[in-house]
Amino acid sequence: MDLDTIILETDERMQKSTDYLQRELRGLRTGRASTALLEYIKVDYYGSHTDLRELAAISVSEATQLVVKPFDPGAKHEIVRAIETSGLGLNPMADGNIIRINVPAPSSERRKQLVLQVKKLAEESKVAVRNERREANKAIDAAVADKKNPIPEDSAKSAKEDIDEMTKKFCDALDVVAVKKCT
Repeated sequence: MDLDTIILETDERMQKSTDYLQRELRGLRTGRASTALLEYIKVDYYGSHTDLRELAAISVSEATQLVVKPFDPGAKHEIVRAIETSGLGLNPMADGNIIRINVPAPSSERRKQLVLQVKKLAEESKVAVRNERREANKAIDAAVADKKNPIPEDSAKSAKEDIDEMTKKFCDALDVVAVKKCT
């Protein structure tokens, strides 16, 4: 494998770690209503577990209120039950064919828990990025040691420096995402 391929694949895998963190953070409740809070709640719909976003239109009506409009009005009770049991601490209210959900601001204790959870997720993502760096460095070392088509030492050193810079860039980006979510 050549150095450019190693660097490109490492960049892609590090980007996936960043994307994972952003996706996970979307589901954390911080006090502001967000449709991402409910999108992946599983609803028992005719015996199969289906994402809420596939069963209803989710919108933000006010800064602290979400509105869920089921495509099938008969699924309203299952949707309410799924939201109540989701562990998000939300209390849905059925209002005709729509469901209103007030998103209360988290208590100071809950906010501290959220900050800890954000930091934990960010650290897990950083560890994943560092693991990708380690794997890339192993691949570079293997390419240098390859008997058939060895790579020059100076090229390998330059590639390792590029990967270190990439790792720092991704770790800094993960820190920015985490700080943004905490504030």
